[in-house]
Amino acid sequence: MGKYFGTDGVRGRANEGLTLDMAIQIGQYLGMYYGKEKHARILIGKDTRLSGDMFELGLAAGATSMGAQVYLLGVCPTPAVSYLIQKERFDCGIMVSASHNPYYDNGIKVFNHHGETMEEDVLLQIEDYIDGKSTLTLNTGDKIGEYFEWQDGLEIYMSWLKEIVPVDLSGFKIAVDNANGSATSTAIETLDSLGATVEAISNSPNGININKNCGSTHPEKLQQMVKEGDYDIGLAFDGDADRLIAVNAKGELVDGDYILYICSRYMKSVNRLNKNMCVTTVMANLGLYKALDANKIDYVQTPVGDKYVFEEMQKNDYYLGGEQSGHIIFYENAVTGDGLLTALKLLEIMKNTGKSLEELSEGLFIYPQLLKNVKVNDKEAALKDEALWKVVKEVEDELKDEGRILVRPSGTEPLVRVMVEAKTDELCQQYVQRVVDFIEESQY
Repeated sequence: MGKYFGTDGVRGRANEGLTLDMAIQIGQYLGMYYGKEKHARILIGKDTRLSGDMFELGLAAGATSMGAQVYLLGVCPTPAVSYLIQKERFDCGIMVSASHNPYYDNGIKVFNHHGETMEEDVLLQIEDYIDGKSTLTLNTGDKIGEYFEWQDGLEIYMSWLKEIVPVDLSGFKIAVDNANGSATSTAIETLDSLGATVEAISNSPNGININKNCGSTHPEKLQQMVKEGDYDIGLAFDGDADRLIAVNAKGELVDGDYILYICSRYMKSVNRLNKNMCVTTVMANLGLYKALDANKIDYVQTPVGDKYVFEEMQKNDYYLGGEQSGHIIFYENAVTGDGLLTALKLLEIMKNTGKSLEELSEGLFIYPQLLKNVKVNDKEAALKDEALWKVVKEVEDELKDEGRILVRPSGTEPLVRVMVEAKTDELCQQYVQRVVDFIEESQY
């Protein structure tokens, strides 16, 4: 990771950690980088947060000052930008979003011409330009670019979704939580056009209510809605609609682990699970692995982050992977997570099997899990201490094959994360506290 670009782009408070000047500079560099022999074609999308307009126009101004032809998609899901870059042959694309963060944060994520996260070396070049280590000469005269509001883009994206998952949803009653975010631009229209009866909450964005007590990180209202109503399924998206958490008819959560279990079993049954492989991160629940083993489905673990899941899938041509958070990648169809695509895949499985989400989830026992963060002065020193790993090994030996412990550093903060899965909440608390107490007493 660089100075500004993390695993999911630049993030920060609007006009504090992430400034308008940075947006202009990012736009300028991309306009120059892809416009050396022509007018670069750049696609820009955004979610619904208040600062989105400012950053969208700043990026467009920077890019057009270097001769780029900029197409503004407006409010859209992040995966729409990724897909349309490939479909319409843009040179690159930019999404203005801070995903599940509060409205006062924002982010800028850059995609290459394949619709994938931009290569590290280009991001480092952009950072050097932001830091004044390189300079650009602005275009003049007829070499200056222009921007267009591209209203057809979302229609192309939604048509593509319905082409790859052509499921008739007549008779389905669906509750949707759009998180007052990007899903407001596509979810209801797509599901309705496929014949479903759709009722939505958190569907009135005002710039400051994105993710506020709603969406995939706060699905409680949706759970209550589904539990009290006669719904087949509830769908909760995050702010930029690249993640999905589902709710079954009983109001119970169906997170990314459940979705991977349901989809991998179905894909295997119809011979679409390439190489019989499901890609997870190390944070996937132990119960998922036991259930995959029982169904003779192979799996591989990656570090936490959809970036690493995608890299593993791309390298080995695996078709299914994702995270507990609901970020699911169907590599046969897309190169990034897509909440609406995931929802359609789940609905297709329900339709084709005639089973409810509860029935499709049978055979998966999710082990209780507890995660605690311990503040330290030096996380590297802590994780190099053999005495700490001796305590961890003792816990592993006691858990045997009925649980697991994971101790890892935070990627951005001076924290050591201690996670335990066990048969009961009491055991989780007991084992986590043992390791936490040791770390605190050691005063790393």
